Amino acid sequence: MAKRYLLTALAVLLVAGALGAQQVKVREEVLPNGMKLLLVERHDSPTVSCGWVAKVGSVNEPPGITGISHLFEHMMFKGTKTIGTNNYAKDAEVMAEQDAVRAEMEKEYTLLREKLRRGEISGNIYDPANMTPRLKELRAQLEKLFAEEKKYIVKDELDQIYTREGGSGLNAFTTEDQTAYFITVPANKLELWFWLESDRLANPVFREFYSERDVVREERRLRTESTPTGKFDEAANAMFWESSPYSHPVVGWPSDVESINRAQALAYFATYYAPNNLTAALVGDFDSDKVIALAKEYFGRIPRAKTPPPEMITDEMPQIAQKRLEAEADTNPEVDIRFHAVPFDHKDMFAFQLVADLLNRRTGRLYKALVEDEKVAAGEPYGMYRPMKYEGYFEVGAEVKDGKRPQDVEAALFTQLDKLAATPVDDHELQKVKNQELANSFRRLQSNFYLLLQLLIYDSSGDWRFLNDAPAKLQAVTAADIQRVSKTYFTKENSDVTTYLRKAGSAPEDPELAALPAELKGMVKQQVAQISQLNDRAKLEQIIARMRQMSGQVPPAMKPGFEYILKKAQEHLDTLPAAPVKGGAAQTTPPAGEQPKP
Repeated sequence: MAKRYLLTALAVLLVAGALGAQQVKVREEVLPNGMKLLLVERHDSPTVSCGWVAKVGSVNEPPGITGISHLFEHMMFKGTKTIGTNNYAKDAEVMAEQDAVRAEMEKEYTLLREKLRRGEISGNIYDPANMTPRLKELRAQLEKLFAEEKKYIVKDELDQIYTREGGSGLNAFTTEDQTAYFITVPANKLELWFWLESDRLANPVFREFYSERDVVREERRLRTESTPTGKFDEAANAMFWESSPYSHPVVGWPSDVESINRAQALAYFATYYAPNNLTAALVGDFDSDKVIALAKEYFGRIPRAKTPPPEMITDEMPQIAQKRLEAEADTNPEVDIRFHAVPFDHKDMFAFQLVADLLNRRTGRLYKALVEDEKVAAGEPYGMYRPMKYEGYFEVGAEVKDGKRPQDVEAALFTQLDKLAATPVDDHELQKVKNQELANSFRRLQSNFYLLLQLLIYDSSGDWRFLNDAPAKLQAVTAADIQRVSKTYFTKENSDVTTYLRKAGSAPEDPELAALPAELKGMVKQQVAQISQLNDRAKLEQIIARMRQMSGQVPPAMKPGFEYILKKAQEHLDTLPAAPVKGGAAQTTPPAGEQPKP
């Protein structure tokens, strides 16, 4: 689903910023199999935003299968024994043959790994130049099976069913800590949602498993390898985390993604997609008692896992010395400084969030000091706090003004953090950012969709009650707390510094892009780079249409970046040739297999 990545960034930002400004009445129920339900009735419009989250992300992946959580996000749209196929028996036969061929290929790859270690080949084992005759033969067999498999696949049938019945926004995202799936449906189609979602949890079929890994590799190329700073950002993240599994990317290391097999995927699914590791949430026009009855009927049929998911026990080692990365890229010079901080719902979380607010925006300390007073930075410098489930980090950064040195920007950033540690924030300045945070959070609660995302994210990160508990904790933060946190964490030995220098011969950045806040700009550049390489006109038109539908729900802080992505998407679309007009009336084909209940 090409549209999926456009929502991912929005969802991740909610973790860092949403601090509920009003009490939300949430009904919690836990089914006998351990699946949790979070229900918020709102009868303003006849729709329901509904979704579920698996409490698993890249942090749970051991070496060898990194990227499997993200690969699952793709697999969960491939259907079930009744959805996505016109002949499940034949479908299953072909998949079994694929697994057998792939197992033989792995034997060849094992031999190639040994040759690589001995220096008998160079590059990597998946380089076509290193392919053995036997591997070429097996690869040809696998390609034939891919073609055979397509005969029995009904492409995107899950999406087709939802769309036909009035559903919108079918989507998903994977982060380091969770994998979530969601959609908005008409209120009278809730049973359809329960049937379809319980079916893909009870009877998943990982179709196109090996060919889909090619899609993931392409996604990595677009997100990481084809963006100006993608590979360096990945390297900086790996440098920052010394022992924590947050060090590997959500998309996974290429060698791992290439080698994951369907048997490993099924074992992973049995552990992490069991109902006792899932939370479902619904926000909108429904009767809670009726919804609970539907949940028991549909989700209740899925058995609880015999063994609970293993606890994540590896803590990050305390950093004992500053780490540095300097890179040349096709980007404006920039300095980013990251510090180890605290995880989600830690007692110091709210102090960190308010520190970011004190530093941010054109009224914040960084802009006034670095841009207006010292004139060493351009654009809008930033402070960002990211609490994850087991660890957290705080980051500041700024673009270097023409004629100034990165060292000047780095020193200026540290100076502003040192001031927070040395001098208490005055009451007026502190209360101002508290009020801004609460006002922004209140606006986020008005949208059923964004409330749904917050419930899913908060519960999978720790506890959904964070939504209601946060306002009092935020208001309780004192100037002394700000000072203590700054003094404790913003030290040289606890920091990693990444400096980007403009590669010789590269063009200056688009002024409109350069004007965006730095923490938003990197995300926007990544999305624009992906869109610029998407040459499927129909998919691009679909992305643009969905973005226009979403535009009214985008948080104000993200609006400039969202509008820039939309503008660039439209500009790219205008360069693509028009789709050929096909004759005849559009045909609607009913889905194959068992039909869903209403």
